[in-house]
Amino acid sequence: MNVDEDGGLRPGYKLKLNSYDLGVDIELHDAIQRIRFEHPEVRSVILTSAKDRIFCSGANIFMLGLSSHAWKVNFCKFTNETRNGLEDSSRHSGLKFLAACNGTTAGGGYEVALACDEIFLVDDRSAAVSLPEVPLLGVLPGTGGLTRLTDKRKVRRDHADLFCTLVEGVRAPRAKEWRLIDGYAKPQQFAATIHNRATELAATSDRPAGATGICLTPLPRVIDDCGYHYSTVDATIDTATRTATLTVHAPRTPQPTELPAIHALGAKWWPLAMARELDDAILMLRTNDLHIGTWVIKTRGDANAVLECDATLQSLRDDWFIRETLGMLRRTLARLDVTSRSLFAVVDKESCFAGTLVELALAADRIYMLDTEDGPRIALSDMNFGPYETVARSSRLSARFYAEEGPIARCREVVGCPLTAAEADTLGLVTARPDQLDWEDELRIALEERRTLSPDALTGMESSLRFGPGETMETRVFGRLSAWQNWIFIRPNAVGDAGALKVFGTGNKAKFNWERV
Repeated sequence: MNVDEDGGLRPGYKLKLNSYDLGVDIELHDAIQRIRFEHPEVRSVILTSAKDRIFCSGANIFMLGLSSHAWKVNFCKFTNETRNGLEDSSRHSGLKFLAACNGTTAGGGYEVALACDEIFLVDDRSAAVSLPEVPLLGVLPGTGGLTRLTDKRKVRRDHADLFCTLVEGVRAPRAKEWRLIDGYAKPQQFAATIHNRATELAATSDRPAGATGICLTPLPRVIDDCGYHYSTVDATIDTATRTATLTVHAPRTPQPTELPAIHALGAKWWPLAMARELDDAILMLRTNDLHIGTWVIKTRGDANAVLECDATLQSLRDDWFIRETLGMLRRTLARLDVTSRSLFAVVDKESCFAGTLVELALAADRIYMLDTEDGPRIALSDMNFGPYETVARSSRLSARFYAEEGPIARCREVVGCPLTAAEADTLGLVTARPDQLDWEDELRIALEERRTLSPDALTGMESSLRFGPGETMETRVFGRLSAWQNWIFIRPNAVGDAGALKVFGTGNKAKFNWERV
């Protein structure tokens, strides 16, 4: 990191001490994406700082103080997804991450380090790791810091309590003792120590040494008054009804089934092109269209073409490029799981919900399927039984049926079979199946009813229901963001006129309401 102080995404603050805003995190996300696809020979990644005696001071406090509540929450959500993406690549793709903290590592800077496989801190008698948000700002670490201390690093509770209330943080020897870091070295030995450990981590990876990367070409995005439009994805916005219709198209041309042709097609190969465009559409809608509270998810095209792509993904999944494409699809679909919008999947006459595209429906809060004799069909594939795990680290089918073996086994028996609405209903794959007579009215009433409800209540309800039983580190991170951090960010102790975020850097002391509620 070597952040330009004057490079903020919005005016009004300077990105001092390698602090970051959304723009910096977009660059980090892009850099990691390019390592994944354009540099398959890379097996370990060192995250460090080009500045002297400072690794990263975390999210820019003045940016947070100037931002709206919604901007803060969306910023935290994207940074969480980026950090989780590092861990996803380590877990599934063999890309290992080493944080080389060559100076003070504070707040969100330490949270970046926590997302890495290992953390090393320079022992120069001044560098420290810290999470000072509670004593300094009156908020929580916004990017999973508290959860990773307990779930990932297994820091003892009393040590964690001390650590999170020490503004000055903890230096190398004690940080190692408390499990806050994995190792340290004196300044003279630090570079060699990092190089050796990164080489050892690389040796544990199975990423190919001699492969040629795939160039991630610019997305063909068109923005107009109606929404966001791509080659395989269309997001149409209706401001009057506060609804967006997100339509994903199946391949329009035959897709290759052999690796050389797939590699030659690169970023234009349908599974990767669709994943990148869908990812962009989700982020554009989530960040820029706050009043659009309901997303209607549709598909169009040939279901068999989707199933053929799924068969290719399944049979060639050991190839590095196929594996990275599956990772891109998995992380994109996981964005839907944590998006604070109502998601309704509509399986109408022109739909092609098959295989990978069924995941879009399974991610939705409800699935409506037209029930007519010549109506739509849905079809499962092997891709629906594991590769696209949710933030709860289970397949969406498993999450739907709470891991009960019977319903899942019955779904496995019909893989590849086009299912009518009645058959899908019997298997538990749809919410409702109106006939032609009731179809338009039932959909209209459901959507009208949804947009009369409190957006705040819906966010809490949807998050609670989507995550289900069985917590993971990721669900705890996002659950805290949706509940505790969402609440704390609007409390006077944080953002009131004398709140800690507002007075930070002014020389004034925060004034707290001392009631515990």
